[in-house]
Parts: sequence; structure tokens; C-alpha cells
Amino acid sequence: MKIFVINPGSTSTKLALFEDEKPLWVAGAHHSSGELARYHHVNEQYEYRKDFILRLLAEAGIPLEFDAVIARGGLLKPTPGGVYAINELMKHDLLHARMEHACNLGALIADELAKECGCPAYIADPEVVDEMQPTARLTGIPEVERISIFHALNSKAVSRKYAAQEGKHYEDLNLIVVHLGGGISVGAHRKGRVIDVNNALNGEGPFSPERAGTIPADQFAELCFSGKYNLKQVKKMLNGKGGLIAHLGTNDVVTIARKAEEGEEPYKGVLDAMLYTVAKQVGAMYVALRGKLDAIILTGGIAHSNYCVGVLREQIDYLAPIVLMPGEDEMGALAFNALGALKGELPLQVYQPE
Repeated sequence: MKIFVINPGSTSTKLALFEDEKPLWVAGAHHSSGELARYHHVNEQYEYRKDFILRLLAEAGIPLEFDAVIARGGLLKPTPGGVYAINELMKHDLLHARMEHACNLGALIADELAKECGCPAYIADPEVVDEMQPTARLTGIPEVERISIFHALNSKAVSRKYAAQEGKHYEDLNLIVVHLGGGISVGAHRKGRVIDVNNALNGEGPFSPERAGTIPADQFAELCFSGKYNLKQVKKMLNGKGGLIAHLGTNDVVTIARKAEEGEEPYKGVLDAMLYTVAKQVGAMYVALRGKLDAIILTGGIAHSNYCVGVLREQIDYLAPIVLMPGEDEMGALAFNALGALKGELPLQVYQPE
């Protein structure tokens, strides 16, 4: 099965051609700020991104002859996880998405290319996957509801791969998946559904290399109304300029971990504190699963760090076996999902949000 994968990022477009789960060709590039500055809205980049993809395929001598095209999901309305055939409602919601990001173009381009070569077009496990149980949504302020935004694609892909290695199905297991990257998400996966997870983007859960995580509400309210910051600056504290970068001036975990291992402060103290917040979130998800847990999976780029994994192990390894699946292979995860759909091993979902 030949599967073409499209993954548009804010300043890049990544492409890959797989034969089943084996990558045959991987390509892509960063787009300069000068190139992108011509466009006032991400939707205006559609032709530019599509032409870029077609040009790279032509240069590599790859014809439009695929068994499936799959794209990164985009910022759709909340929807359960799974593989989705791209439909007209999905395309409408991506074109009119409340959150503007280049990933919203992936499904639009995938659908057009798939029509040209007469194959199905899919997305899988977008960032807005929402399977949270009702009790996980409410907060003490009725106007503020908890939102499910996390590393759904990678978290579900590593869960399925772990299940397959164990000769089981994802839907038969209870797992805690800890994605350790620029943002950190810790999700409780119960029988194939993520019943609780922190909002890994906008200020909840562990702090991370770039994000503030949960912070004391009263002190934050005073900071917001101190007159020192505007709304844009405050939101940047939560996402982009929070976490390790706020404390240490860098989000380079490799360097920070090396200094921490040598006992150098403030690097060790701050990194250990971040990992402590991760461990506490694992404990919360253990409660969400009522202690019925098959494994804790550590994934994402930071899971390559022996120091970080070691510190985490000391705090959580008594809860369940620790499974290490480092990195974030978005392209492989997308191909894995497309192949499962083509083989009938993964049911096709229909995008029809409430």
C-alpha cells in the first residue's frame, strides 16, 4: 500500500511516501518568513503549499499514484479520536476554523490530491480529540470549562503500537501516556478513549519547556490586572514564553539536563521541579483510571533524556510498568493510521461534531 503523508506546520511543510509502514521518501522544507509574509491569512497559503508539494513530488519523479493520502488533522471542532475520511463538513470547518494554523490546510490539500489519483483521503487523531468524561470537564467557575487539547496523534499511535507489541488491542488496555515535548500532555487512556487529559497548550497541568501549566489562580489574576501586561503578553506567558524558558532563558532540554546532571543550579532545581509537576499529573491520571493501569508510556522528544526519564521513574515506577517510546514520529503515526484504515483494522469515523 502506497501512502502519501502531508504535514503542514506554521513555517514548514513535511512530506513522506510510505509503502505500508516503511518510508520510501521523506522531504519537506521550512518556508521563509518573507515567503509567508505575503499572506494575510493562513487560508491564502493554500495554492502556495499545494504547488510546493506538487513540485517536490515532480522533482523526485513520484507520480500521483497512491492508495491513500493522509494529512495532519487541523484545529477542527472537538471530536473523538480515530481515522476520518475527509468530508465536506470537515473542509468547511477547517476553512472557517476559530484557531488559525497551517495544519488546517493539510486535509484540504490531501482531499484534492486524492481526488486526482482516485484514492481515499484521511486525517487521524487531530489535536482537538475530545473523549473526556463529563466529570472531567467542570471547574469551580461555570463559565470556564476544561478543554481537551493534547498530543493526540502521537499519544494514540504509541498506545496502539505498545498494544500490538503485547499482542493486545488498544481498546483492551488502560494506559497513562506522557508526551514530553515543548508542551507536555498526560492522558488517561481507558479502553481506547482518553477520558481525562490536561490542556497542553493554554495553561493546565505540568509546566514544560515553553508553557506555564497550572499556576495559582489568585496570584495570576493579580498579575493580569497589575497594569504591566496586555492580553497578548499574558497569553504568551502561558504558551511560548512560560516554563523552562521563563526560568532559564532557554528551552533546550538537552543542555539543561546536562547541567542538571552535573548539579548546576538553577538548572537542576528548575528541571526537577518541572518533572515533579509531570509526576503529579501522572498521579492524577492514576486516580482517573481508579488504579486500574497496565502501563505508563513515556514519549516525545524529552523521553530521549536519560536524566529526565530517571527522575520521573523514581517518582512513578511503583504505579505501573514504565514503557519508553521516545520521539514523536508524526509522519509514521499518520501512515500507521492510514494503513490500518485501508486494511479495515481501524474503523473509519465520520466527522459530524455536535
